[in-house]
Order: sequence, then C-alpha cells, then structure tokens
Amino acid sequence: MRVAVVQTDPQLGRTAENLAEIVVRLREAASNGAQLVVFPECALSGYGFSDLDSACCAAEQIPGPTTEKLAIICAELGVYTVVGLLELDAEAVYNVAILVGPGQLLGSYRKLHLPYLGVDRFATPGDRGFQVWHTPLGCIGIAICYDLRFPEALRALALQGAEIIALPTNWPETSELMPDFVTRTRALENRTYLLACNRVGEESGFRFFGRSQVVGTSGKVMVETGADPGIIYAEINPARAQEKRIVIREGAFEMDTFADRRPEWYGPLLREA
Repeated sequence: MRVAVVQTDPQLGRTAENLAEIVVRLREAASNGAQLVVFPECALSGYGFSDLDSACCAAEQIPGPTTEKLAIICAELGVYTVVGLLELDAEAVYNVAILVGPGQLLGSYRKLHLPYLGVDRFATPGDRGFQVWHTPLGCIGIAICYDLRFPEALRALALQGAEIIALPTNWPETSELMPDFVTRTRALENRTYLLACNRVGEESGFRFFGRSQVVGTSGKVMVETGADPGIIYAEINPARAQEKRIVIREGAFEMDTFADRRPEWYGPLLREA
C-alpha cells in the first residue's frame, strides 16, 4: 500500500488556516494514491505556546469539529490520516494525535512523555497508555516526538501487534540525531514501519528542520525529505512487520528479537529512577 508523510509549517494558534492546509495536503496525497497520510505533531495548533491559557485557546474537544470534518473528507477520499492537535478536556490540555478513517474517528493518543519544551511545559501527561488500532490497512500505532527516545514506548506498540507506527514530531534544531539514528533503530529493533513526520519553519525562537522519513522494517530509510514543506511517499507491505524472525544463514545464524526476549529479567525497567 502507499503511505504519505506531509511536512507542513503550522502557524501558531491559527487553527482554521492550519486545518485548511491539512485538507489541501490530504487531498493532494490521496490524489497521488496514498491510503495512509501522516501529519506533524500539533499540525492543527502549532506548538510553541508561552502559557496554558494560550494553548487552551487553540485546543478543542475530541470528538470535535476537526475530527468531524476530517472524517467526512476521509470518507470522500477513501483514506486514513494521523493528525497532531491539542485536546481540551475540562481544564487540562493534552498533546494528541488522532487517527481518522473514512467516516469516523478511530481513536486518539495522548502523548505520554513530555519534555520541557513548547506546549509540553503546560500539557497534562497522557493517561491512556499506548494503543494499536486494527484497520483494513494494517495494525496502526501512534507515538509522538519525545516518545521516540524511550525504547519501551515503541516496543509496547510492537508487542500489541503494531505493523505501522505513525510518529508525528516537532523536532527543533539540536535534535538531528533522531532522524540520523533513533528512527532507524526503533524500526529495526521492533521490525515495524515507522512514519516520522516532522514540521518545518520557525516558531517561538525555534527552527524546525524537517527531514521527515518513512523507515522500513529493516531499519533502512525508504524515503526522506529536506527542510521545505512537501509530501513524501513510500510503498509498504504491512505483512512484513509480522516477520520477526531473521534468518541470515539457516541453521547457523538466526535471530528473533521477540521470541528471544527474557522479560522475567526486565524488572528494573519498572522501577522508579
């Protein structure tokens, strides 16, 4: 199947304009055959808010007007999409990515790991854990940006059967090691496809460098973009993510990083630092 990663330059707090851009790009990707389209973290709202009140003004309830509009458009186009936005729930703001399919909101993921940066300084940590959605395209999991630095996060998705992991991000300058090494490592160690979608442009004193990627189950980058807005495409086969056993030389050199796990010895992972 064909997937697309859409690198945009969201404008801080201008949700109507950002949604219009998302819709235009979603239509473009669909017209080029994409069945799953991933947008950046906070693609609807922007990221670099200076206080909680400003973030609340750009947040909305889920389900809400954005999820309803995207569901209608996805039904029209026959596509699925992952979009980053801010969720307002009572007085709390969550950094969220939604998964929308034809005619319906399939689910949302609230970012669990929050750095001291941008809106994450004021957001409430996620409280629903990591989820995987079973769709006609394959099993799709979502993580957001800083989650990538925690190997347990993407492993939790892979252990639940994720074949495709969408990773909306806002990588600013100084985070170049993420696309250099970490995306590739997470895809390789979990044998999943990783669709990392960064943003571009400047916001609140930070420059975002792009370099969105689609990484294959072998850890090799299938396609990567530069520092300008645009769309990249890749052809993937989700069934390959079910092949956890690697046979390099039959009977002499074989590995299975799932079957060979020793979880009875992983207790320290659950201890407080």
